[in-house]
Order: sequence, then C-alpha cells, then structure tokens
Amino acid sequence: MVVAASVVVAVGTAAGMISAFDEGGGSDEARPDTTYSPRLETLPVEPPPSPSTSGSPSAEPSPKRTKKKEASPTPSPTRTERRTTAVSTQLYRHPDSQVLDWVGANSGDPRHGVIQSRIAAQPAAVWFADFTPDTITARVRAVTSGGAAQGRTPVVVAYAIPDRDCGGASQGGAPDLGAYDDWIDRFAAGLGSGDVIVVLEPDSIAQSECLSGGQRADRFASLARAGRVLKDANPNARVYYDAGHSGWHAPGKQAGWLKQAGAASSASSDGIFSNVSNFHTTAAEIAYDRQVLDALGGPASLGAVIDTSRNGNGAPADGEWCDPAGRALGRTPTLSTGEARIDGYLWVKLPGESDGCKGTPGTFSASYAYDLASS
Repeated sequence: MVVAASVVVAVGTAAGMISAFDEGGGSDEARPDTTYSPRLETLPVEPPPSPSTSGSPSAEPSPKRTKKKEASPTPSPTRTERRTTAVSTQLYRHPDSQVLDWVGANSGDPRHGVIQSRIAAQPAAVWFADFTPDTITARVRAVTSGGAAQGRTPVVVAYAIPDRDCGGASQGGAPDLGAYDDWIDRFAAGLGSGDVIVVLEPDSIAQSECLSGGQRADRFASLARAGRVLKDANPNARVYYDAGHSGWHAPGKQAGWLKQAGAASSASSDGIFSNVSNFHTTAAEIAYDRQVLDALGGPASLGAVIDTSRNGNGAPADGEWCDPAGRALGRTPTLSTGEARIDGYLWVKLPGESDGCKGTPGTFSASYAYDLASS
C-alpha cells in the first residue's frame, strides 16, 4: 500500500521553514538536467557565514470545508506573459528556521560544519500550517518582502486545507472550507508583487480518496478558487498543485483530479509539484510529472517542480516513509533545471525535520540531518 507524502507536521511557529540562499549557480540536489545526483563532495565543506536571524516575523512549519466565495473577476496575466519579464532564478533563504537555530546554538558540535554548509546554507520552502487568520498576511509578507529585497524568489507552502492529512499525523487546518477561503484571501494579501512560488496544499489532491465524492468536489472547487485568488493578488506568483509522487497514483488518475482542482487553467495554475516529503528519485519524478502534465492538458506553459530534499538515494525498497534510514540529500534547489517542463528542483521538506520517528513530528533532529548530509 502506498503511503501519502511522508508526514509534514506543523509544530510550533518555525518548524517547517528554512531560509533560502542563492542556488549556487546550479543543481546540487534538486532535479537537474541530468538524471543522477552529484556526489555530496561537490558541496562546500566549510560553512558560509551565518545569516542574520533578525527582522522577520516567524513563518510556519512544515507538513475540512463549506461555502465558497467568488474570486476576483479581474483576469490574471498568463504564465507565458509573465515570463516575458525578468524572473529571478535565484531562490531566497528566509533567515528563520529550526536548522539555523540549531547552527547558531551549536558551533562546537562536530556535526556543525556539515549541517550548516550542506543543509542550512541551502534555500528551502517556508511552510504556513497554523490556522491563524489574524497573522497570516503579515507572516507571508515577511517572507515575500525579504525575497524581494534581495531580488530572489521565495517558496511558500500553503498548508491549511480542512481535513488535512485525512486526520493523520499532520491533521489540522481550517475548520471548514468557508474559513479556508477566507484564510487564502489573507494569505494572498501577503504575496506582494515580486516573484514567488506557491506550493498549494501538499497531499490535498493525491490523498483525497479519504473524502466522499461530494467532499472531494467541494475541496477541488476551493483549491481552484485558491489558485485564482493567489494569481489575482500577485500576477508574478507561480502556483503549483499537488501531483503526489511517482509511487502513488497513475498519471491519468492524478491528472483527472488535478483538472477538477483547476490545475489545467492558467488563471489558477502554473503546473504541478511532486515528491513533497518523499524520497523518489529525480529521474522517476521527471518522467512521472511529464506524464501527468501530458494527461492534464492545458497550456504548454504548465510545468512541474520537484521536492529533492531527501531523494539522493531514492525511496526505501520496503516503502518506509517515516524517517527511513539510508536516505540522503538530493539535488540542491534551483530554478534552472535544463529539463523540459521541469521548472525547478526545490527543498520543500526541510532535511532534518522529523516525520515522527526520529523525534517529535516536525521538529529538527541534528542526528537525522547529519545522517542525510553525510550519506
């Protein structure tokens, strides 16, 4: 039995985020134009200077439903139109994350240099998983404005769909879809006007079989609305929808659900994301994502981003998803993959944050981080 994307749990106020640094000019562990993962020896051994951790309010950690409001009738520019302007290919590292906290507090630890240079120095997504409508706009703005100030692209994860994780370890989210729609409006208000990548609700589509047909249709309608709202709020936002991963649903089945959720429309979507918090190889995800995109249809500009944070050694043969042993960092994050229809390799799940077996779900484990970085 295939398990959903490995658990992405919200713990505290900074558990699922990492800051984003520049991509170092290439792919180190994200999905590049080749199908193998470069050896970790190519990464710097000495840690770079620690970034400032002041000035930005905390965003959120990693990874149920009702009435919907109409999205703004103002049409968004298409992705192709947006691409005619200069787009930053450097990813932003937000200076507030558990790994940076650990690095700052443990300079004498023998694992410090490896964890700092190979994990803390890399760009990664910032998760917004607590249902806190009153503060969500300011917290999203803290990340997007930080990216804009550096001319770099932040990656933010919206993770508050009702019935999240089907009541599993990452359960939570908004109390109903009406509340979720309001939360998305406030989330969108913090996106600013610069380049930003939005990973919209991991597992919300691939894991939707736990819902009834009617509940699933309601969720998909709300996700379609969310994409329109996000892109209306910031035409430079690139919004990606949940495609699960290559070891889960058949491409045609996943594409059918994605289409219902608005992922085939340039008014709400720039494409799909896959492998969030999972371990499938870059090559497998590239092939799978292209099959999903082909089945999805829609404009040729639709692409895919892949989570390469922990896929350096591929998925365990036994299907284990909870902090499995023997895994390794994947390709470094980049928006220059050299692969057709693959828009980026991202670290969506922060390496070292536990799925729940090497520590409390969503909290940083230095031993786990070191194992990943030194494998």
